[in-house]
Amino acid sequence: MTTTLAVANQKGGVAKTTSVASLGAALAELGHRVLLVDLDPQACLTFSLGIDPEDLELSVHHVLTKGTEPAEVILHTEDGVDLLPATIELARAEADLLTRTGREHVLSSVLGEVDGYDWVLLDCPPSLGVLTVAALTAATGVLVPLQCETLSHRGVGQLLDTVHDVRRFTNKRLEVWGVLPTLYDGRTHHSRTVLETISETYGLDVVEPPIPKTIKFAEAPAAGRSILATSRSSKGAQAYRAVAANLVARAAAGVAGVAGRGRE
Repeated sequence: MTTTLAVANQKGGVAKTTSVASLGAALAELGHRVLLVDLDPQACLTFSLGIDPEDLELSVHHVLTKGTEPAEVILHTEDGVDLLPATIELARAEADLLTRTGREHVLSSVLGEVDGYDWVLLDCPPSLGVLTVAALTAATGVLVPLQCETLSHRGVGQLLDTVHDVRRFTNKRLEVWGVLPTLYDGRTHHSRTVLETISETYGLDVVEPPIPKTIKFAEAPAAGRSILATSRSSKGAQAYRAVAANLVARAAAGVAGVAGRGRE
């Protein structure tokens, strides 16, 4: 079975793209076949994996709005993951899709044409527009990267409202897998307090371990690789490996639960 995980937070600067790239590389290290989908018109995920969006003739925009086959667009990267890349053209997709019947299901239809992946990670744009709703509609679960600051905290409620609507209308199976603390400095009382408040306020699981704040994350995109390649033994790389292992365990438990219910 393919596990499709939307990584979403409408607030920018919470290490969402870094998390997608790093978790993808960590899952690949574990032997999983991984597809990353860049749904942000800024194309930061595409750029951070060593691909210049300005050099691309085809992108996820063409797949979503022009009917281009995903296989014609998917690229292989040095981090061992495949990528459905983005370009600035994706900014037009919101307008193009607004008038389309069933626009919420456009991404799930596309992913239905893609076989052979254990994981599909969706890098959502920093908004709650059409592309994010399409990602949530296509996903098995949603992971919420959260910088442990008050402003980042405030956006979680809006995202959960959107998740609730998606569950009602387009994807009843969608589950919130939890909050992933990023840019975390456990030495500060503020970081710890925000993390504790999120768990208490929204009843969300906290995906462990927290991802520490380190300059190594800023250096990795310049090399066109994830931190697992540029700084393999750093605390940040080790944390993402541990999170990936925990996500694999979560996915396996979900599959076992479904199989158990099927035998009843």
